[in-house]
Amino acid sequence: MAGAVAVPTSCIFCQIANNATSTALLHHDDKVVAFQDINPSAIRHYLVIPVEHIPTVKDLQRKEEDYTLVNHMSEVGKMLLLRDAPLSKHRLGFHQPPLNSVNHLHLHCLALPYTPRWRSIKYLSLGSVGFIEAEKLLEKIRPLPRVPSKKVN
Repeated sequence: MAGAVAVPTSCIFCQIANNATSTALLHHDDKVVAFQDINPSAIRHYLVIPVEHIPTVKDLQRKEEDYTLVNHMSEVGKMLLLRDAPLSKHRLGFHQPPLNSVNHLHLHCLALPYTPRWRSIKYLSLGSVGFIEAEKLLEKIRPLPRVPSKKVN
């Protein structure tokens, strides 16, 4: 993975991903884990994180493996929200540096409304900083199609 780095022992999300905490997991597989946000901003607020330590969205590249990971994170988040809050409006996205709270890639999965309402401020899209919707990030890191090379005879 493009942004993978040595795992810092102090990274709380790495500890959660490796089941070294008492955090209840809502989903786990070989690529991601999901759990409830400890400080929820909506009626349902889950985080989906990669098992592998990737610091932020800025560490993702236009590579198939990064695109596949973010897409999988999004699918897990959608599945959890549809299961637990099927009638709510859903929002999925990432905080971009410097506004991210933990330096371990994490997808916010929100079933609206925000609670309390003022928390919506944390999820404003402000261009290259602020909150980026999962679909926008996927567009940004979608691998470019390969152009077949022409043989010269």
